[in-house]
Amino acid sequence: MEPTGAAAVIIGNEVLTAKVVDANGPHLIRRLREVGIPLRSLEIIPDEVDVIVEAVARARLHAKYVFTSGGIGPTHDDVTVRAVALAMGRKVVRLPEMVELIREKAVDSLTAEAMRLADAPEGAVLIAQPGSWYPVLTVEDVFMLPGVPQLFRAQLEAVLARLRGTPVYLRVLYLGLGESAVAAVLDRVALDMPHVAIGSYPMFDRSLDYVEKVTEESVEKDSVEEAVTRLRAGLPAGSVVRTE
Repeated sequence: MEPTGAAAVIIGNEVLTAKVVDANGPHLIRRLREVGIPLRSLEIIPDEVDVIVEAVARARLHAKYVFTSGGIGPTHDDVTVRAVALAMGRKVVRLPEMVELIREKAVDSLTAEAMRLADAPEGAVLIAQPGSWYPVLTVEDVFMLPGVPQLFRAQLEAVLARLRGTPVYLRVLYLGLGESAVAAVLDRVALDMPHVAIGSYPMFDRSLDYVEKVTEESVEKDSVEEAVTRLRAGLPAGSVVRTE
């Protein structure tokens, strides 16, 4: 089966040791959903070459687009470029265009560490980022983004501007009955309409005016509306508190 959608690999010991709370994963989830690109998986892994290689290779098996976050700076723990190159069977090369950009923007004397920013998997290309001199590094639909949230978000927008997705249509039913009371109806509609994703989420906050949230979503608006109609018809009278 041809890979579809996207996968994310969040790289950083600081996330796994709770030194930093990851903000890039949740942001990526929201933005991909808004543009209509389904997210197939998200992994959080350490700054270890072998682990990154495995995660990127695994992501490419089931996703067309792979986003990495973190590990592309000039320090010793920035190993993402090398790991992505290994995952794709490529050498690490120095991009002449990046060398020139770094030389133009350097405010101090150039160091060997600073020039590491010009390293990339062989065959990589640069995507210009509006409003910034620093481009996005990509190779065969693997987008290597920085871990700093502000930089990650800016580079993500430069990437998403080039991709196309199909937005998902969503409806929500808020119910006054719990899962056990409505499961049979949900099962029946889900079985009859497999192209509509139906989710059921119990709530335990007594301050709410409902106890169950049911979502219906698909790229086909008419199918979602039909699913809503079927659910409402099958649910006990008065169980729907409200809809969105």
